[in-house]
Amino acid sequence: MIQEKITEQVKEVIHEDVWGNIKKFLDYEIFHFGPDNHSIILTVGLLLFVVFILIVTTLSLRFIRRIVTRKLRNEDKLKFESVFSFSKYFIYVIVILIALDSIGFNITAIFAASAALLVGVGLALQTLIQDVISGIFILIDQTVSVGDIVELDGKVGRVEEIKLRTTRAVTIDNKVLIIPNHKYLTSTLYNWTQNGKITRESVEIGVAYGSDVNLVKELLLKIATKNDKILQHPEPLVLFTSFGDSALNFKLVFTMNDSFQAGIPKSEIRFEIDRLFRENNINIPFPQREVTILNPNKE
Repeated sequence: MIQEKITEQVKEVIHEDVWGNIKKFLDYEIFHFGPDNHSIILTVGLLLFVVFILIVTTLSLRFIRRIVTRKLRNEDKLKFESVFSFSKYFIYVIVILIALDSIGFNITAIFAASAALLVGVGLALQTLIQDVISGIFILIDQTVSVGDIVELDGKVGRVEEIKLRTTRAVTIDNKVLIIPNHKYLTSTLYNWTQNGKITRESVEIGVAYGSDVNLVKELLLKIATKNDKILQHPEPLVLFTSFGDSALNFKLVFTMNDSFQAGIPKSEIRFEIDRLFRENNINIPFPQREVTILNPNKE
């Protein structure tokens, strides 16, 4: 009996000692900042608790993402994941603040200590925030989609990828164009293909005064009809645009289903215009000016 009591007492002492050591470990202060009434105290137990909350939040967000994107189309899935990847950071911040507040951590002291820092960081990240917000707007209202041909600040490219901060496009000469998303809100954007892949293109030409305008029209339509890169429906047409200072101005209007490569058929058309106009004695004039020199000293 005496031995059993001694054993139980030893177990109780060991148990109390173990839990006491664990409690001391969890209560160990990593750092202590600020006065006592507005102090910021970080202990090992608090740190482990926050880590646990972050792990639970991460697993929950992954589960929600899988449930939501399971039946979405690939295009909608990419849009959701882009917005979701940005929103989850706000969720993490809110969860951490709630966790700290629930265990008595002085949140007010954190804001008071970091107010100036947050203002500085906010000013430094102003452009980044604009890019992210613009990216969300692009994904939601579908101003630009993957595969669209866009023109921005004189640069033309086919959109390959839309991210939350930037849009990746490839130009006709295979150069990668990285566009900050805030450019879509601050600059004029031309989306060549939002209404469809078929676009109207044109080539302008001037001929000398006295030329047979009907023959000019016939030759231009012949050139457009023979080019296999030009659609025949709707039919190409020729517009007599103006009487210029040095030429009669025409515009050949035609339809294409790949405006990204429009420069190639336009070049072919200009070569053919030059050849046929030479064969038919139609002159392409250049600006001419008459200069009269007056000599005031002449008697």
